[in-house]
Amino acid sequence: MTEKTHFRKAFDSPYLSSADIVGSQVLTIERVTLESDRTKKTKDRFNTAWFKEKEIRAGEPLKPMILNATNSKTLAKLAGSKFIDDWNGLRVTVYVDEHVRFGKETVEGLRISPMVPSKPSLTPANAKQWANAKAAYKR
Repeated sequence: MTEKTHFRKAFDSPYLSSADIVGSQVLTIERVTLESDRTKKTKDRFNTAWFKEKEIRAGEPLKPMILNATNSKTLAKLAGSKFIDDWNGLRVTVYVDEHVRFGKETVEGLRISPMVPSKPSLTPANAKQWANAKAAYKR
């Protein structure tokens, strides 16, 4: 099966979006920074998660993710700390929620699951995935 292209891929963004995630994705937070909007559309500052994994899919770089208030609260609970410096190293599941309220609209948005992702077990069927994940973790 070939992957389909989401219409939002045409709108280049420096941040991870719902167009980038298919299903759910387990990622490891490398660091979270408080930084200015890289789109230069606002003067706002955002909590921004950078991930240890460097690709979302083969050949497609993994972008940083803006953490809205909901996702920031979820990370605070997962880490047991309200300080972004304590969120480094967390493994999280990122997924698309099709029912996110944005002003008066309902849109697709990225969410971080409140559940800690389970570690995959090593089987012959997933040995290559395991090796790739291990290599990404060491970067």
